[in-house]
Amino acid sequence: MADNLSNQENHKDTLPLLVAGPILRRVDSNQLTLWLVTTSDVNLRVCLQQQSAAGDFIAEQNIVVDGFTQHSFCVGSRAFIHLLHIKAEHLLDCGKTYQYLVQKITESGWQDIVADASMYYPKRNCFHFTYNSTLTNVLHGSCRKPHFEGDDALTRVDDLLQASLEGETNVPDLLVMSGDQIYADDVAGPTLFAIRQLISVLGLHGETLEEAEIIDSDALDIATHGYYQREKILPKTEANSVLSKLFFKAKRKPIFTSVNAKNHLIAFSEIIAMYILVWSPTPWRFLKLDMPKHVLPEFHALYEKEKVVIESFSNNLSKTARAMAHVPVYMIFDDHDVSDDWNLTRSWEEAVYDHPLSKRMIGNALFGYWLCQGLGNNIDVFEPLIDSVKQTLLTDSLRKHDEFIDLLLHWQDWHYCLPTSPPMYVMDTRTRRWRSESNPNKPSGLLDWEALCEFQQQILGQKSVIVISAAPIYGLKFIEAVQKIFTFFGLALMVDAENWMAHKGTAQVILNIFRHEKTPPKFIILSGDVHYSFVYDVSLRFRRVSPEILQFTCSGFKNAFPRGLLRWFERFNRALYSKRSPLNLLTRRRNMVIDERDPEPNPPDIVLGSLVNTPAVGQLLLTSDGDAVKCRAILADGKTIEFNQD
Repeated sequence: MADNLSNQENHKDTLPLLVAGPILRRVDSNQLTLWLVTTSDVNLRVCLQQQSAAGDFIAEQNIVVDGFTQHSFCVGSRAFIHLLHIKAEHLLDCGKTYQYLVQKITESGWQDIVADASMYYPKRNCFHFTYNSTLTNVLHGSCRKPHFEGDDALTRVDDLLQASLEGETNVPDLLVMSGDQIYADDVAGPTLFAIRQLISVLGLHGETLEEAEIIDSDALDIATHGYYQREKILPKTEANSVLSKLFFKAKRKPIFTSVNAKNHLIAFSEIIAMYILVWSPTPWRFLKLDMPKHVLPEFHALYEKEKVVIESFSNNLSKTARAMAHVPVYMIFDDHDVSDDWNLTRSWEEAVYDHPLSKRMIGNALFGYWLCQGLGNNIDVFEPLIDSVKQTLLTDSLRKHDEFIDLLLHWQDWHYCLPTSPPMYVMDTRTRRWRSESNPNKPSGLLDWEALCEFQQQILGQKSVIVISAAPIYGLKFIEAVQKIFTFFGLALMVDAENWMAHKGTAQVILNIFRHEKTPPKFIILSGDVHYSFVYDVSLRFRRVSPEILQFTCSGFKNAFPRGLLRWFERFNRALYSKRSPLNLLTRRRNMVIDERDPEPNPPDIVLGSLVNTPAVGQLLLTSDGDAVKCRAILADGKTIEFNQD
């Protein structure tokens, strides 16, 4: 592999300045945030213009503000992550369209850093976006696995934006990505090879690895077990068998799928390279996917199969990159952004955080999330961490690495709320868990009591609210019942027993919030995680006036549930938990009525009852008063399915 990596040296002088982004992040009336990655540490600015009444942009009328900040983080000798943040009162007007350029300073003045004109839409020479604080057109989804054998639905966002320019549709207000933006624990062999090459191309920082068979992250290039056998890199300790099961062993899951974690990302540099590769087409031009020599013969067929899928994925990234530069994008993590079953049980946490290598792996993924996702959601709340990050990310290497990871692992402000109408509350259902005190192998609640109280205080008294929960609050009852049975026998990890009803305390509190007399009368839940899509209308039994609860689950962008298995689950769920079934009385939601919306059209190859099982982007259309008008699944193949209410 060393020979393959050395070939990348030839490309270092030809790399463009911009290798990823810009991605348009948090946008409101008082601020605008952009994320991007460059190959050198340059002084940047954002040239922002508002569209005139005549529909054009006047170059001499740039919006000039004093509140511009450039946060730059050196993650390698040729890799710098930038957060460009403009903050000023009344910066943007609701309903107005703006265009922007990202520029660098040169001897002759300011110059556009975008070398690829295809990043702009036809007849445009700038990025543009429309700011809307009143939400009427919201896109959402989750679960984008590059080597899933299906099309990438995220490219459809680009189609929607192009159609809006031609006057065919309205401009989407924002895009919410509700988890599994990367799969750190499930990486294809060709993707891992691309990651290792990009680390060399960009000179991403290496790190020493404590209590591991390899001494540092650079050794992963020549490790015999670097591909499809990373479980053998684990240290030989008494806890080794536990860590193997938690991280690497391809667990055969009778209820869901088996997860190939044999290429689990380990190093911080691998996490950063993964983010760049899933969001930008640029670095793929400098990489080769020919099989590296360290792949053992028994994995050759798998590598070649994955290679075809990854090549197709990378060829469509230009549409994804262009879309994410033109619509505000908000993100929150789920387990695969870090590791499968992340914080699922107390026993998982005790095993993982008590070992230096596994703790470092979790910390590296969370570090990467902070830089590439979390910081752009709400930069103000992360200000206390920025100096610590810059002390860790020096120009030549990582310093105080574990100390900063400790800060991240104890951080409790990953959630955030957008001041839109209706307001949007984005939950952190991963780090503030309600852990079981009676049995360490029982699933932890997705939110603890304090976090749920904070959530309730944020939404009480609102007329309507949109809540982003990575996992559906109302899932398929049959699957939850099976998960409960496996949990009873101490096998929660085997069936990914992560649902809101799995923990008694969390379930009671979240359901009581819906029953509270001051809960918003219009309550919309957007979720993903499960790899299929559906819409529920929920109301309270025995109440003259019930809040209107709508749950729209859309998953995944590039993932789907095993079709045969889901067909049986849907049939059992319909047979055992129909509206009149007495089994409903045994569930925690017995005081609620759940109506399924019917997908139309309903081709039998992808629609199973009320479930849509194919890659899609969810589109929620609302009135200006916050009433949900339509729920659509915009499919990767270009079709659209609507969920119709009876």
